[in-house]
Order: sequence, then structure tokens, then C-alpha cells
Amino acid sequence: MSELTDKPATELKQLLLSREISARELLDAHLRGIEATNPRVNAIVTLAADQATAAATAADDALARGEQVGYLHGLPVACKDLQETRGVRTTFGSTRYADHVPHFDALIVSRLRDAGAIMIGKTNTPEFGAGSQTYNAVFGVTRNPYDLTRTAGGSSGGAAAALAARMVPLASGSDMGGSLRNPASFCNVVGLRPSAGLVPSWPSAVGWSTLGVDGPMARTVGDVVLMLGAIAGYDDRSPIALPGNGSAFREALNEEALNEEVLQGLRVGWSRHPDGAPVAPEVTSVLDADGRTLLETLGAHVVDDEPNLRGADDAFRTIRAWLFAGLLGNEMRDGTNTDIAWNIERGRLVTGADLMRAEQNRTKVYHRMRAYFERHDVLALPTAQVVPFDADVHWPRDIDGVAQENYLDWMRSCYLISVTGLPAISIPCGFTSDGLPVGLQLVGPPGGDLRLLRIAAAIEQAHPLWRRSPPLE
Repeated sequence: MSELTDKPATELKQLLLSREISARELLDAHLRGIEATNPRVNAIVTLAADQATAAATAADDALARGEQVGYLHGLPVACKDLQETRGVRTTFGSTRYADHVPHFDALIVSRLRDAGAIMIGKTNTPEFGAGSQTYNAVFGVTRNPYDLTRTAGGSSGGAAAALAARMVPLASGSDMGGSLRNPASFCNVVGLRPSAGLVPSWPSAVGWSTLGVDGPMARTVGDVVLMLGAIAGYDDRSPIALPGNGSAFREALNEEALNEEVLQGLRVGWSRHPDGAPVAPEVTSVLDADGRTLLETLGAHVVDDEPNLRGADDAFRTIRAWLFAGLLGNEMRDGTNTDIAWNIERGRLVTGADLMRAEQNRTKVYHRMRAYFERHDVLALPTAQVVPFDADVHWPRDIDGVAQENYLDWMRSCYLISVTGLPAISIPCGFTSDGLPVGLQLVGPPGGDLRLLRIAAAIEQAHPLWRRSPPLE
């Protein structure tokens, strides 16, 4: 592993701007890492080396001429294969799009490029991003860098694995039912599901929908904040885009702002089994020993208080199924993925009354969560209900003796939070005795993205698990 590829993006940014390293030098270091590691991990499925080299050379030339360079000048980034990339294959994990090359960039991609980031390639995702296990018929399965026999999670599994394996310092992801958070937990990295509209999505066939969002992934909270400075902000192509730009996150990128004593006296609501969801004992053990104990040691007031998420499960499954039937019904004529086909069939049964009930349930959950945050500053709960499982298994059939009936059941600790619309982040919490990563999910109040990030950064500063590299040498 190169010393450069092990550094966080915030540090690399300073090295680039001071010209201690060049964009070409940094890109080449990451390309060597990809060449050495990716065949075993299968995280980056389309490499754009030539395009990236041209962009890095142009970035170096611009800096040498004294021109103003972008906020993410010279930093390599990988983009999820659900997000369109101009001139670079985008398959959505589907054989129907195996040779699809878009003529435009998705908004999150164009913002990264405009900020000077070097788009190095595309990361693997399950077909159409369905499920929290990254495998598809185009590229196969993505493996966990901490144990190559295990899954990297999903649906941003390729992004999380690429970050963990030091192939890139930054990666884009998306999240409907946990797709940013679950793989972050499995791979010892950070994944933020931002408030809907903070990172607007385009193109989108359902622009008013708030269940799925785009967002940043990185190895550190500071790097997530750095990336938000480029990808957050208003765009009139998204009807739910929030006003403003990424300036608040850019301003937060200093030690005092991110690492103030936010944990002293912090009121933390601790959830062990959100809405009664089963959680594997290995997960609970790590969260208690390495998460709760740390928070209490650092001065936080942690109390057991399960949020009332009644109705969230029905809301998520109903709205998701309806979206799947409407958006993917024609895509899956051949039924290449039985889990997606099942979800589409469920969606075709959704009635107007079902959808109204789901929306009413979602509204009630939101208001109960508003009340929850009148007595707590942050909610802490498991990101994933299990540790990374066998990479050749599509989803776990059992959690602590409780049968999981379908591919959604085991994702509840994430998708229940998706329903609330609140900002949520997964940060590294600890490792099992077998060396498998476990993430802690933190949830903030409405609009509390920056406050949530400050809390996460303070925990990370006290417990910098991102420094623990996977055993890939």
C-alpha cells in the first residue's frame, strides 16, 4: 500500500495545493493500488484510467499556470455504477445495460468533476441498486477487504470496498434502504445519508420522492464533510433541492469546528433493537463495548430509549414496492433477479388506499421522531443487524434465531430510519473477535446534518478506527 493512498482526502488536498505532490502522482499511486488489489475485491468494475490521466494532467497544468483550481482539485473519486458518467460505461448492474455509455453526467458526478475531482472509475452495485449485498450478473460479487470470503454490503458495496482497500479517498453513493450506511458498516468506512434535497439528484424519474438520496462516502468524517462542500447545494432540476450551497460544510472543515467538545453533556438515545428488529449478539457486543462505553467515557449522557417507529416498516415496504413496480417493472421482463421480481410483484398489488396508509404512517413516524429529539441530541443504533456474511449468500436467512423471510428483512435498522427523512451516518465503531468491522449508526434531528457530522467527527477523533487497514498485503 502506498503511503499516499493511506492518507485522508483532507490531507491530500493540502499536499496537492502546496504542490508537494501532483495530481498525476496521486492518480498513479491509486491506479497501482487498483491494479494490485481490485482483482481480489472486485470493487471498481469500469476503470477510466485514460480519461482520469488526461484530467489529472490538465489539473497539474492549470495549477502550474497559477489558475484558480477546484475545491477538490486533483483528488481521485469513484462513482457508483447507478450514476451516469459521460463517456464512461454505466450498467446499473444490469445485463440490459452492460454496454451503455451515457452522453451526460448525473448531477453528483458533474459537481465532483466541476470541483476538480478526478473520476477514476465506476464502483459495483447490485442490479438497479436493489438490496444490501453487492452482486450482479454483469460483474459478479464484491468482496470485503477485511475478509475476502465476506460481503462488502450494498448497494454502495463497491464504493465502500474501494475506500477500505485504499483504491480511492472519496466515493459517491446512494441510499434508499441503507445503501450508504450498510456497506460503510461492513467495510469500516463512513457513509452519510443526508437530509433529502441537501445533495439533489438528477436525472430522476420521481423527482419529488424523498425515500432515495445521493450522498458521500469516505474513510473519515472530515473527508465526508470535504466532499459535501462540493456536492451539496441547490439545483433547480431537483424539485426538492434545499436552498444554499456547500459553504457551511467548507467552513466546517477546520479542527475547531469539527472537533469541538460536542460530546460533553451530549444527550444520546440508545436503541438496541429498533422497532423490535433482531440484532446479532456480535454486533451488540461491539456497540456496547466500543460505542456506548466510549460515549460515556467522553462525557455523553447515554440512556436506553427505543424510538417509536411503529408504522415505518409498512411505510417503507409499501412505498418501495410501488416505486419498484413503476420504475423497474419493464426493466425486469426476463426476471434476472428473483428478489427484484418479488419486490415488483408486491408493488403491483399496492392500491391507492395502501399508498395513503403508508404516507400517513410515514408522517406519524416523522412527528414522533421530532418529539424524540426534544429529549435527545442524537439517536444511536446499529447500522447493520449482522456482521458481514458469506459473499456467496444473497442475504442472511436468520438473525439470532429469528428467520428472515425475504431480502429486505435484515435491513430494517437502516430502512426504518430512511422513512423518517432524518440525516443518518454510519461510522466505524469496532471489530469482532474475527476482525470483522461493525458500524455505529447516528441519527440527527430534522435539518441537523452539520451537527450530526460534528458529533461523528468528535467520536472519530477519540477512536480513529479508519487507521486500521484491511489485511490485503
